[in-house]
Amino acid sequence: MSWEKSIEELRRRERLAEKMGGDEPVERQRGRGKLTVRERVAFLADPGSFHEIGKIAGRATYTSDDEMESFLPASSVTGRATLDGRPTVILADDFTVRGGASDASIWQKMVQMIKMAAEYRMPLVQMIDGTGGGGSVKSLEKDPRTYIPETPGWNEIVHGMTQVPFVSLALGPCAGMGAGRVAASHFSVMVKELSQVFVAGPPVAIALGENVTKEELGGWKIQAQNGTVDNVVDTEADAFIAARRFLSYLPPSVHDLPERVAPADHPDRKEESLLSIVPTDGKTPYKPRKIIDATVDHGSFFEIGKEWGRGIVTGLARIDGYPVGILAGDPFFLDGAWTADVCDKVTRHMDLCSMFHLPVIHFVDCPGFAVGVKAETAGVTRAGVRAMTAVYQADVPVCSVVIRKAYGLAGSAMMNQSKTKWRYCWPSGDWGSLPMAGGIEAAFRKELAEAEDPDALKEQLYRKFEAIRSPFRTAESFLAEEIIDPRDTRPLLVDFIHHAWRVLEPGERKVGYRP
Repeated sequence: MSWEKSIEELRRRERLAEKMGGDEPVERQRGRGKLTVRERVAFLADPGSFHEIGKIAGRATYTSDDEMESFLPASSVTGRATLDGRPTVILADDFTVRGGASDASIWQKMVQMIKMAAEYRMPLVQMIDGTGGGGSVKSLEKDPRTYIPETPGWNEIVHGMTQVPFVSLALGPCAGMGAGRVAASHFSVMVKELSQVFVAGPPVAIALGENVTKEELGGWKIQAQNGTVDNVVDTEADAFIAARRFLSYLPPSVHDLPERVAPADHPDRKEESLLSIVPTDGKTPYKPRKIIDATVDHGSFFEIGKEWGRGIVTGLARIDGYPVGILAGDPFFLDGAWTADVCDKVTRHMDLCSMFHLPVIHFVDCPGFAVGVKAETAGVTRAGVRAMTAVYQADVPVCSVVIRKAYGLAGSAMMNQSKTKWRYCWPSGDWGSLPMAGGIEAAFRKELAEAEDPDALKEQLYRKFEAIRSPFRTAESFLAEEIIDPRDTRPLLVDFIHHAWRVLEPGERKVGYRP
């Protein structure tokens, strides 16, 4: 007696699953310039490391004598693997099976993977390609009734995001639940011209009176610029590289600290260019990424969200081998003023860093919240208060390097200033409750109106207050703790990160993650 026939049947079903949606759908997938789901898994995972779970789950039909007549696998490939040696859970959609629609999915596979990631403290990488949710109207023919919507697995998603890193790669049209899964992540990527993200596709939009293509409705130029997705890449291979690199800075779960790598840069390196990178006129913009590159470990800066909230640069880097979060005001965009989308970007990044125990380096150049009708219409006040709250709720050390401007409420949100101020100021620092420009005119309106020579009086006032706002006068009162030579920035940040690492503690946050 033997179970050999059963094993033969198992192998037959596994071979059928490996055919995915069949020859024709697979050829259509490749004809669109897309990899198949199994090719994607093979490219993403370390060679030979993928262990598939639920491979033979799917839809089968049987003859009258109970012999399997046909088999269509579920529209997802799931399992665990290693990425650069780190255990990871993989959840990958198969567009060749009914476009990933619900009538071809088995939602329990998704939920099982999310539970596994959270319970066994492994990051989750989702490769999303399809609806992955409500399916199509055609499904009503097989099950002739409608239903009050619910979303199986959403509770597990919300909980999982408080436990482990979620990475979402949009690798095709992502609608409905598929779009929701893209946004419900700590890091998301789209591929140019290959992926789109929308609540519902063009047929629904057309029915509502908007005649649009998939790209016009949810292409990368829309979703990267509004912050729905974090990064945009040119190819699927680039998406896999981005996922690996993002995860390399994070711990496997909130119950661990991030991993330090062997430093590949000298801790005392001093860049001469930093002495002159900020123009002395106080107005001309400079490139903050040059400051970042000059102070973090060489080549370690990984930018996140480059296309949106462009008044601030955010990303991850390493300092003396330790992973850190980076914020840097960008004066090329509204002089670095915090618009509503900049505030949302700050909130999101501070939550990410605090969730996964990454100390934050904030290169400050902020003239305050954006002013004007456009800014107010966009809700800058509410978004600004949320950003300030995220900064004050963060439970990781923050080191602020004041490069130039720090004005008003937004300028004050460089760190939680009720805690120890680990802060360094460059001689180019320029701060206050409001900028001098416009402030002097407002404060001395009466005197200027009555002056025989208003221009001369205004010039005199500007000279007077220009002297008062010297950063050295601020330091005299210990309101600026240290004014430093910009070339000393990296060694001081190396010193900070060693102290920061001593007080980091793994564990869950009191404040949950805000997608």
